[in-house]
Amino acid sequence: MPRLFTGLELPPEIRQSLSLLRGGLPGARWVDPEDYHITLRFIGDVDDRVAREVDSLLDQVNRRSFELQLDGLASFGGRRPRAVVATIAAVPALLELQAEHERLMQRIGLEPDGRKFTPHVTLARLRDSSSQQVADYLAARAPYRSPPFKVGQFVLYSSRASVGGGPYVVEAAYPLAA
Repeated sequence: MPRLFTGLELPPEIRQSLSLLRGGLPGARWVDPEDYHITLRFIGDVDDRVAREVDSLLDQVNRRSFELQLDGLASFGGRRPRAVVATIAAVPALLELQAEHERLMQRIGLEPDGRKFTPHVTLARLRDSSSQQVADYLAARAPYRSPPFKVGQFVLYSSRASVGGGPYVVEAAYPLAA
């Protein structure tokens, strides 16, 4: 049974820029740069029939390409930080694409994603990092901003159940109109 999710790949120069932020935070398990991505919709473990349905529906998405920019660093988890992420300026085209993925997945019977969509790139998963250590790490690397980059497609990823995610495999790519 594949574990699937939809997302956006990052250009090599953006992955390289993010990889330079690795290190200097005790308790961090750093994501491999080749696995950096922006998740649009987690689908989960599905059988081959559902996987084919997902692919068929995603192939019908008709959206235009757009630009994104990473616009900062943050942590998720509040007092008990669990991840360090690069944040993304949420442009309407990104929010609309994600909302369409959500609607399509519900159409085939998947449960709604109960979390609010917060576009980001996970850089590290944290274990036993204090909120002070995370705050110090973020302060030392601020401000972070990437150059704008074009999003010309979205992809269907698969992954194996593992600690920390990855490796991720692109199962299919869906172009956005120029």
